[in-house]
Amino acid sequence: MKAIDNKELILALEELEKEKGIKKEYILEAIEVALVTAYKRNFDSLENVKVDIDHNTGATHIYAVKNVVSKPENTDLEISLTEAHKINKTLKSGDTVEIEIVPKDFGRIAAQTAKQVIVQKLREAERDILFDEYSAKKGEIVSGIVQKADKNIVVVDLGKIEGIMLSKEKIPTEKYRVNDKIKACIIDVERGLKGAPQVMISRSHPDFVKKLLEFEIPEIYEGVIEIKSVSRDPGLRSKVAVYSPDPNIDPVGSCVGNKGVRIQNVINELNGEKIDVIEWNADPSIFIASALLPAQILAVDVQEEDKFAEVIVPDDQLSLAIGKAGQNAKLAAKLTGWKIDIKSESQFRQILADRQNEETEEETEE
Repeated sequence: MKAIDNKELILALEELEKEKGIKKEYILEAIEVALVTAYKRNFDSLENVKVDIDHNTGATHIYAVKNVVSKPENTDLEISLTEAHKINKTLKSGDTVEIEIVPKDFGRIAAQTAKQVIVQKLREAERDILFDEYSAKKGEIVSGIVQKADKNIVVVDLGKIEGIMLSKEKIPTEKYRVNDKIKACIIDVERGLKGAPQVMISRSHPDFVKKLLEFEIPEIYEGVIEIKSVSRDPGLRSKVAVYSPDPNIDPVGSCVGNKGVRIQNVINELNGEKIDVIEWNADPSIFIASALLPAQILAVDVQEEDKFAEVIVPDDQLSLAIGKAGQNAKLAAKLTGWKIDIKSESQFRQILADRQNEETEEETEE
């Protein structure tokens, strides 16, 4: 029996592989699976069918796969040993045999099925390519045009795909309008409906500040200066801890730049969000004291096992150390990863005096 020939299919798939990078074998295997379903549906068949497409010529062979038995009970799935020997004398009971069939008008069905599979796989492959491309950009900054903006979501046209910025990822002090050009950081890439990639973006994430600094400051991009941590109160203030293993490099000065020009470019992108650049130190007491800048610190007592630090500041520096609504203290705690308890010098002296009084009373009672 003559197989269904389709050399044009192979040529089309080879061209598709060159243009889109979708493997010819991948699509052919999908077509084979789809043709089995198409055959059973169109011919109301209960047979166990196998479809094989020649990957070089496109010739399509259809086989009914049957079990060899002495006495068939189901001719759709079984063949007698006598009939099987007409095909191959070496067959025995328990073997399977493939009997080629060429159903009438199956060429048209095969062509339609192949077209549907190619379109489907092309869409899937393009979605996969986009998913992989943007997954590799996770943490990177992208630019786009706002397509939709409301209180719950901002949709940004990134060119090949849309970026989705949820309410929690927006900077609270910013207003977004359709056709605004904005930058944001890719924080995740998810699979949406039908496997379509969804690029989740953010302007409030600490990584956005980190990447903006990397873009503006060559020493960070080159690895000469390392950003150890970032903490943010989006739209209001950020703290950035930087470090350089090279003693000849001033990491804070390099980040701020001459007359603050480097850091100002980042502040402008963040619409005025203040940025404190702090030098990281392996000694937690020094690092914590720096993290609480611009407040002056008298002493830091650290408890390593609990990652807890008690900080003493001059009386007139207490409100500055804590910050408005506790902002400075919260950002310092996030930046360092330590719990921080801040007390004024007067409060600390009073605590010491109270302890001494308690000890004196206990000694008197004894």
